[in-house]
Amino acid sequence: MESPTDYVDLQEVLSEGFLDRTIEIGKVIGWAPQVDILAHPSVGGFVSHCRWNSVLECIWFGVPIATWPLHAEQQFNAFQMIVELRLGVEIKMDYRKDPFNIDGNESLITSKEIERGIRCLMELNHEKRRKLKKMSETSKKALMNGGSSYTWLGRLIQDIMDRLP
Repeated sequence: MESPTDYVDLQEVLSEGFLDRTIEIGKVIGWAPQVDILAHPSVGGFVSHCRWNSVLECIWFGVPIATWPLHAEQQFNAFQMIVELRLGVEIKMDYRKDPFNIDGNESLITSKEIERGIRCLMELNHEKRRKLKKMSETSKKALMNGGSSYTWLGRLIQDIMDRLP
């Protein structure tokens, strides 16, 4: 089955009348400029599959994340955000031995699980939001002149240059 972003006509994959019923409260599109959206000050949270770039973008912009990992490293990234860093909320983490679903066992998620995750995200306590904002500021400082990422990248480049014949 193709992913929903591959459909030209969303009516093919959505229930009859869905777009008409939800026109006032949301918008369904195949692709969106994620960075531009996360940068907007009105965004209060983000439901993500937890690819690493998405995780970093949420941290960079200080947007709380609701994790919904599907496969591969997404499970690990979600675990890091929820359990280790405590910077988001869990919609569902399914620690299968078969993260690529080779055996064909689908793991469905219910609308109640999605609703619970989004409600938790919107009701996120002040402490988690403060911690996320601090992490966002720290990540930006790391890239500035004198920051840890800036400094270590400079050292790597210098080390490579020193070893050239």
